[in-house]
Formats: sequence, C-alpha cells, structure tokens
Amino acid sequence: MHGIFMKRRNRNNGDLKPCNTTSVFSAVSEVRDIKKMNSILEKKQLFQRAETGIIHGRFQILHNDHVKYLLAGKQFCRHLVVGITNPDPMLTKKEHADSQRDNPSSNPLTYYERYILVNEVLQAEGIKSNEFSVVPFPINMPELYKYYVPMDGLFFLTIYDDWGKKKLNIFKSLGLNTHVLWEVPPEKKGISAAEIRRLMVDGKPWEHVVHPRVSNLLKKWDIPCRLKSYCQ
Repeated sequence: MHGIFMKRRNRNNGDLKPCNTTSVFSAVSEVRDIKKMNSILEKKQLFQRAETGIIHGRFQILHNDHVKYLLAGKQFCRHLVVGITNPDPMLTKKEHADSQRDNPSSNPLTYYERYILVNEVLQAEGIKSNEFSVVPFPINMPELYKYYVPMDGLFFLTIYDDWGKKKLNIFKSLGLNTHVLWEVPPEKKGISAAEIRRLMVDGKPWEHVVHPRVSNLLKKWDIPCRLKSYCQ
C-alpha cells in the first residue's frame, strides 16, 4: 500500500517531490499531545511547588474538618500562612453573606487562643514549626490584606455558600492567585463550628469532632462556660 501523497517543492531545484501526509499528520498530533502534556504539568507544578500558600478561617471552634482543610492547603506549598479572620472587634465587619459571623457568641475564642490551637494541631500532625506561620487576617477588609499576608502567594479556599463565592470574587478582584481546594453545597459541608458551640452550651458531647489537643485546651480554658455566659 502506498500512503497518501501530496507535492512539496524541493528547495534546491524547484522540483516538486512527493510528501507523505500521514507522517505530517502524525507529527502535528504528536506536537499537540506534547503541548497538552506540558500545560498539564505546568498547572500541576504551580500548585505542588508554590513557595507560599495562604489559607484562612475563623476557627471558632477549630474542628476536624478545619484540620483536614489546613493539611490540604499545606500539600500544595512549602510554607503555609494561616490567616485567622475576625482577630478582634476592630478588624471585624458585618457581613450580609454570613450574618452571624460578627456576633460575640459566634466568636468566643480570642485571637491568641486560636493562634495556640492552630500551632498545637499542625505540629501534632507532623508539620514543622518553620513550615507554617499564623497571622491575623481581616477577611472583609481587603484593603488591609497587604499588611498581614504575602500578596504574591497562592490563596487557598473552600466554597460551601455565597460567602465562599464572595471571598473568591474578592481575591480575584485583587489579582491574587487562587486555588479552590473543594466546592460542595451547604448540606454536604460536614462539621459545623456553630453546632459544636451549641453542643457546648447544651452540655452535650462535643469532644469527638475536634482534635485531642483542641479538646484539652478548650477544657483548660473552660470555653463551654464562656459560651454559656453569652446566653445569659
């Protein structure tokens, strides 16, 4: 069998010589495959080799799904910056997409206490102290981000609701590099810090949904009693 031939001009004498188009198409296809593979590798390397990643949360209360979230972020960067939102009343604003996040009863732990919890848990999970930092992060004051976190890092987040979508839009409006770790509907969110706080107020078991280090510290600080005082 002869392949399909087309004419091509000989550069030396101008004669037309046959060209095997099967080889040409094969070469073009191979180039496309290589470009596609390079694109996939570049995207993979972007997340695997990020020097600095920024992740955030209120962590009121720091629970097992929070730990899963933090560790997922650490997989994609060499150094993880954990930003604690609502660090103090001055750096907290009313948020219509999450109307309860600024209530005192929704924020029983101080910034320092949450700082200690995050440090304890990450080190307990095998993350070295020089591989992460914990800083305040005024999430609903974008104009202040640059004073707390490196703006050239990779910003991680998860999306469960309108608040998560709004945060992603804020990050993108600032030109930040972002990576959504996962996006699921509210009914599949999993553990809720609000529910843990309710369990504490009602005197029901809550220890099973938090890390042992967290449980020990929350009892030491008598956080259930502090929460009950907000309800009086």
